[in-house]
Amino acid sequence: MGNIKALEWRYATKKFDSEKILPSEKIDILKKAFNLTATSYGLQPIKMVVVENKKIQEKLKGYSMNQQQVSTASHILIICIEKEVGSEFIEDYFTRVKSIRKTPDEVLTPFKEFLVNDFNSKPYNEITLWSVNQAYLALGTLLTVCATEEIDACPMEGFEPEKYDEYLNLGEHNLKSVLVLPVGYRAEDDQFSSFKKVRRPLEDVIIEIG
Repeated sequence: MGNIKALEWRYATKKFDSEKILPSEKIDILKKAFNLTATSYGLQPIKMVVVENKKIQEKLKGYSMNQQQVSTASHILIICIEKEVGSEFIEDYFTRVKSIRKTPDEVLTPFKEFLVNDFNSKPYNEITLWSVNQAYLALGTLLTVCATEEIDACPMEGFEPEKYDEYLNLGEHNLKSVLVLPVGYRAEDDQFSSFKKVRRPLEDVIIEIG
């Protein structure tokens, strides 16, 4: 399926077939896609929690405005941000760059020092907002890959992050939940799957200069 066809096929799934489970190969693709998503400076201040447990999903449903997709989906992907993005986190990134690319210190050090100083000068709320923006980039990547792989998905902001964090012990991993993405296969009787997409005309959303 081509990219545009895939995007036309996808929709925010309202009802999953709870009997259909995504094979591990599909979940592996989503894990890799998450890890390959673009992030500012390449720092990846995000992690993804993968839940495949109906008892846990049912509990999380109660923290998700009782949206049934959370309990009936094959898996729940929870996109989280790092609570702390400071000197140590940035140093780890540049150590990884040096190890993988063999980039010399004289090239890496000026940029590393710039980022460390820049992040140390920012208020916590600004860094948190920046991290949340990276989570949305990852969500976009996941939704596109889900479409091309014919995996149904329903992006969600409507949940109680603090309850998720507490129930899943995310604080122990220095994480805060930001977005929820149930994935699986649509139920045959989900009427929303046949609805025509409602979008603004292309000429209303594209401005061409040149």
